[in-house]
Amino acid sequence: MDLLFRDVTVVNMDAPVLKNVDVGVLGRKICYLAKTGHGPEAVRVIDCKHKVLMPGLYNTHTHGAMTLFRGFAGDLSLEDWLFNNIFPAEAKLTPELIRVGTSLAVAEMIASGTIAFTDMYISMDAVAEVADSAGVLANVSNAVIDFSKEGYVFKNDKIFAQTEKVLSNSTDGRIKADVSIHGVYTSLPYIWEQVMDYTLEKNLNMHVHLSETKTEHENCIKQFGLTPTQVFDKYGVFDVPSTAAHCVWVTDEDIEILKKKNVTVAHNPLSNLKLASGLAPVAKMLEKGLNVSIGTDGMSSNNSHDMFEELKMASLLQKYATGDPTTLPALQALKMATVNGAKAQGRSHESGQIKEGFDADIILIDQNNPRQTMCYCPISNLAYSSSGRDVEMTVCRGKVLYEKGEFKTIDIEKTLHDARKAKEIFLS
Repeated sequence: MDLLFRDVTVVNMDAPVLKNVDVGVLGRKICYLAKTGHGPEAVRVIDCKHKVLMPGLYNTHTHGAMTLFRGFAGDLSLEDWLFNNIFPAEAKLTPELIRVGTSLAVAEMIASGTIAFTDMYISMDAVAEVADSAGVLANVSNAVIDFSKEGYVFKNDKIFAQTEKVLSNSTDGRIKADVSIHGVYTSLPYIWEQVMDYTLEKNLNMHVHLSETKTEHENCIKQFGLTPTQVFDKYGVFDVPSTAAHCVWVTDEDIEILKKKNVTVAHNPLSNLKLASGLAPVAKMLEKGLNVSIGTDGMSSNNSHDMFEELKMASLLQKYATGDPTTLPALQALKMATVNGAKAQGRSHESGQIKEGFDADIILIDQNNPRQTMCYCPISNLAYSSSGRDVEMTVCRGKVLYEKGEFKTIDIEKTLHDARKAKEIFLS
């Protein structure tokens, strides 16, 4: 075998914590899991005393290249932030700048334990190229935004060509093309119908923003007499596997629709807090059986890709909202960031768990530090005490992407240099 994690504590999402075990990796697969002893030989053996092995994290809603706008236009309402600041800045973006911003994002993600991300942004083919080179898993899309009251043709949109390009280059399933409608407030129903015809034809996933703000939600009711969820459902947007980001202002009826359509809700707690969008009723969604995953959103509306921050906040917010400290316990928060994310991306048959035959999409957490040395429950420590800084190694499909501060698949010095140069463009 290629890798052997020796004498490690394994935190899986569907089994008790396993202590003093060996985990072996051959090629892209986990091939061995047993009590530490006289296991098979390996090319490389890693001593894992005081360390925890867990599934890699899934960031199921982000706009990766917005790392270029970290700290830009802060402390504004979503509408002011988006229409008056972000959209004008994004007009300066080029495919090369998208590559720079995405590379910066992926570096941050893999260094903090994220092995997969679901991206909705510009130049999705450039995003796919960066993700492919870095060795991560990614579902990429370019959101349709168009206010034309007539004359729009999806197959004449550059998004169509970009999606086709990603589809033609995705041979091993690591990089997937999704289709995206930005939201009910940034395009029109006759456009959605064209997009859905293509999505159904190609059997792809859909990615949307949904009821993120009270203003969006209420304006939709004024315009259509229906909530955003009800409008999208009416036009068949959820007739394919879908991820709906935010869902802060959804009604009980909306939740029933999302459940019936098997829509994944990508919860973005820190972004929703920073933009004061509100608090998504995640506890109710989970109680109804929805698949709820976690995302960071873009770096101008959150400012960190650290998924450990997100999953902790997801748990604490629901405890506060319900007044019940047993709501959304640590293990459930970890599931949202791992197995639920794998399900959202259509990878639950091969990723998101540590078991023989599954892909080696795993991260090694160092607990030999002041924050985690006292550990009575590894699950609790991971959910409430860990941060991305504790990630020692990130492995995706058996390939080591990051280890002890060293990036194996990204030229980090070039990425940082290029990002600093990009800043000059946006300041001009």
